[in-house]
Amino acid sequence: MTHAHDASARRATSASGYDLGPLSAAEIDRLAAKLSPEERHILLDHGTERPFCGGLLANKEDGVYACRLCGLPLFRSGEKFESGTGWPSFFQPFDPAHVREIEDRSYGMVRIETRCARCDSHLGHVFPDGPPPTGLRYCMNSAALEFYPHGSEPKPDA
Repeated sequence: MTHAHDASARRATSASGYDLGPLSAAEIDRLAAKLSPEERHILLDHGTERPFCGGLLANKEDGVYACRLCGLPLFRSGEKFESGTGWPSFFQPFDPAHVREIEDRSYGMVRIETRCARCDSHLGHVFPDGPPPTGLRYCMNSAALEFYPHGSEPKPDA
């Protein structure tokens, strides 16, 4: 058994069958080469796009929203709702293990930042003012997401 095989055997897998093993810095750099300057700023530098400007805000198609950097599925279209905030909003993730939550104390506020569990890219924030059944509002940057229409979404690794 090779060392590389040993490492891949220890990688974490979500309940929905996706590889959650952390990406190397080299792999993140390779994937980041395809990003626009705005996407890099949001995903890698924890930036925020202006409200009501994101390309996925008005999207009503059936499908899956995935991390723009690594392709990990993050939200389903059926979990999206109109929050009136100017950013795509969802009431729950595709799989809870796919979205990491981290306390964010920037700008004199205490918020919960959301990051991709696989590549650690910044996605947005989650707030406790969403609709039932969760009462949560995952407020995401369109530039952090890639939409896959139903039938074309990333497949599980398992």
